[in-house]
Amino acid sequence: MQHTCSMCGTVYDFVWKEGTPLPKNFPFCSARCKAADLAKWLNEEYTISAPVPNTILSDTEHEILAELAELGVHTDDDTD
Repeated sequence: MQHTCSMCGTVYDFVWKEGTPLPKNFPFCSARCKAADLAKWLNEEYTISAPVPNTILSDTEHEILAELAELGVHTDDDTD
């Protein structure tokens, strides 16, 4: 099956059998494209266009947010 890399547009052979793990770089053609995509997320070049639904956070999630706040990391969390 042919697949197009979502980063560079290269068309490559996608070989996968049901019950086996996906190829390590899927859905990208290479580790380079996979890393470039991750870098865009980390540099906040990508955004989620729809608001995240208001959810109830677990105790662990509240603890993580408190630790981030202590480190000066701003979050847009207003959930309970």
